[in-house]
Amino acid sequence: MRNLESRLNELEEKIKQPNFRKNKGLGNEVGYYVFDYPAEQELIVRERVRYLESKYEKNVHDFKIVVFDLYDIIIDLLIQEDFLEICEDFEKTKGFQEVTISVNELLRMEEDNQSNEILAHIKNNTPKDSIIFLTGVGKCFPILRSHKVLNNLHQYIDEVPVVMFFPGKYDGLSLMLFSEIKDANYYRAFKLVD
Repeated sequence: MRNLESRLNELEEKIKQPNFRKNKGLGNEVGYYVFDYPAEQELIVRERVRYLESKYEKNVHDFKIVVFDLYDIIIDLLIQEDFLEICEDFEKTKGFQEVTISVNELLRMEEDNQSNEILAHIKNNTPKDSIIFLTGVGKCFPILRSHKVLNNLHQYIDEVPVVMFFPGKYDGLSLMLFSEIKDANYYRAFKLVD
């Protein structure tokens, strides 16, 4: 893998292209992309994402970058539902696996579910002429799995490109979180930068 700085520069060049934002040239596939990187470089990626978000504001450019930190969305929704303290109690009495099951049920993360709370939040907060950046994948593990987000997001978002920042490896077929934990195979996303 090339150095992270040059890959992040290439990412910026790609998202500036009008065809990228119009999802052109994808063989009728939805414009979903994965930008994978070594997990130990998470802080560098977070800093660059913040920089790009502020640089590409709609009033300055003809598009806007909208960043959704999946972990922050989960915590906000749990607070909204008064479920955060219940999760703490579950973890003490029933273990973390029960927390994971309960949170997935509350947020309706099951496959093919049209009432998924996280994805509805993303859809309701994405303006036209934008690019979605999904972050926080590593912080969510194991409560939220990246393949579940990508598998279900196409039911909600298909008009704007989506870039998932993935701390691990993506070979165009499978996601390996932290370069160690194999997730389910995922075929729909394109690797944004080699």
